[in-house]
Amino acid sequence: MIGRAVRYLDSRTGTAPLVRRGLRYVFPDHWSFLLGEVALYAFVVLLGTGIYLTFFFTASSVQVAYDGSYLPLNGQPMSEAYRSVLEISTGVKAGLLIRQAHHWAANIFLVAIVLHVLRIFFTGAFRKPREVTYYVGLAMLVVALAEGFIGYSLVDDLLSGMGLAIAYSVAMSIPLIGDHLAALVWGDAFPGGSGFWPRMYIAHVLILPIAIGTLLAAHLALVAMRHHTQFRRSDRQTERRIVGTRLFPAQAVRSTGLFFVTAGVIFLLGGLVQINPIWQWGPYHVDVSTNGAQPDWYLGWLIGALRLMPSWEPSVGGHTIIPNPFWGGVLLPSLLFAFLFLWPTIERRMSGDREAHNILDRPRDRPQRTAIGLAIVTFLVLILLAGSADRVDVMFGVSYSAQVNVYRVLVWVLPVATYFVTRRACTELLAGEAVDAARRRAIGEAIDERRAASSDDA
Repeated sequence: MIGRAVRYLDSRTGTAPLVRRGLRYVFPDHWSFLLGEVALYAFVVLLGTGIYLTFFFTASSVQVAYDGSYLPLNGQPMSEAYRSVLEISTGVKAGLLIRQAHHWAANIFLVAIVLHVLRIFFTGAFRKPREVTYYVGLAMLVVALAEGFIGYSLVDDLLSGMGLAIAYSVAMSIPLIGDHLAALVWGDAFPGGSGFWPRMYIAHVLILPIAIGTLLAAHLALVAMRHHTQFRRSDRQTERRIVGTRLFPAQAVRSTGLFFVTAGVIFLLGGLVQINPIWQWGPYHVDVSTNGAQPDWYLGWLIGALRLMPSWEPSVGGHTIIPNPFWGGVLLPSLLFAFLFLWPTIERRMSGDREAHNILDRPRDRPQRTAIGLAIVTFLVLILLAGSADRVDVMFGVSYSAQVNVYRVLVWVLPVATYFVTRRACTELLAGEAVDAARRRAIGEAIDERRAASSDDA
């Protein structure tokens, strides 16, 4: 059947050579390369579930009185956006399943991207000739973070409303342009004008998905043109030799199975594991707040950064130059992503290595890179944990102020300690391998000498 289809296509378009070349494309066998495919398939589930939800969601902040099937909120004033999501969760057939699957798919999508970026960083897959592929992937991560934030902000429940309030404060803190930027996005002072919700909705369902889809297509095209990198299997493997599984039939079957597994896990989570129960939070009003107003995990590190930053606000003549939210909400993420985008150039200049690479490093092969990467990961994990300090206070009675003071020390001490320990561990592992290799060579030479002596005696 496939042969007939290819012959039919070739007789009309002359693309058989291109199709044959595509079917012979070789994929690496290592499991870590599947992280990119998991992200792709989670994005497909996001699109499918998102399309379903658009039929029932109302992007409006107009206040209405709720009169629906969830009795505890009957008569409560709320926005039409919150009312529509509440109706999706309680009154629409399969609405809660689809909404929770959509939320879980967003989390899995970002988990897969983050793990994929870590694999790229620690194995050196960003080196020549794949710098552009790396930059496109990082850009996709930035857009996906914005898409996730807007997605759960659209609900207009108490937690997401407080998240928007924090985002508004961060935007206002940008020197010189903050007030103009906030006015451009929100349309008015917080909580924004009547056009803010429709604009946010269009960004979430149209502009940002198109941007992510475009970046995904460009990323896949660049990967296909330059071929995948691969781990070294033996000392005889060269930079020009491709090892792995052909696209058809093996990789096609494997990838199809992975899609159904990914989709199945997402819908199992959506049906069995509760996430974002908005009926418990209630609608957002500007005069209402609650303990535990935190974003999803992928932005929790920003909340931690805002909480750990001391109350430092430079001022001149009684006028604040840089408001406090700028440091943790704008400067820190800007420095982080600037570092990630600049790292290929930094490493190339530090190492002097300008050659093309198709074989990946093991993390131990580059002690400096691995140590720096793990130090940054340690720092981000610590500020992520600091973002939960208020919940730890409520649930376990540990003083919030004491936690913040401890984290302010740890974010400086632990990353530095991680750097030196990691670099030493990598160096020792390489030294041990060199000793083992020398021992094996000595044993091999001794065996060869004995064989030569036996031949002479014979």
